[in-house]
Amino acid sequence: MTQSDHGRSTLVFGGARSGKSTFAEKLAVRCGLEKVYVATGAALDDEMADRIARHKDQRGSSWITIEEQLDLAGVLSRETAAHRVVLVDCLTLWLSNLMFSDKDMDAETARLLEAVEALAGPCVFVSNEVGMGIVPENRLSRSFRDAQGRLNQDIASVCHQVVFVAAGQPLLLKPSYQPEIGL
Repeated sequence: MTQSDHGRSTLVFGGARSGKSTFAEKLAVRCGLEKVYVATGAALDDEMADRIARHKDQRGSSWITIEEQLDLAGVLSRETAAHRVVLVDCLTLWLSNLMFSDKDMDAETARLLEAVEALAGPCVFVSNEVGMGIVPENRLSRSFRDAQGRLNQDIASVCHQVVFVAAGQPLLLKPSYQPEIGL
């Protein structure tokens, strides 16, 4: 991703602790644009509050941080611009926030896809791959896994670039052939 990639979108996804967020942050920094970090996690307990504070400290003061758990499409419409790169971390927490808020996930996903297609500047999305493990034992977990899989497919279909990260190693999935992905 370079400064000339205005309106370009990248999905970076992988398993827990795969290195996807670090990779996504490097992509954003490399743009040389103003950096906006959209945090979708909510500090529902002390451990999560500590995790959020630690991540914010690690990013440093060069990032503008926006905390938004539900209206991701609205944030993208307001915050994307040619002079800045927006990093959304992560779609998985956003989806779980929607589920537990009894929001219409299909309608919110449709709003998000429209916002991605209308981006005014580059945007990097981070998401978890949750379907490569065992089948969850309960209905709620299976429903979430299925919804996350559909969301990843939908976002990947509208993003210009899709990167899978495993063990800190990026694998470019879309476009299908490109000799260098920007790092």
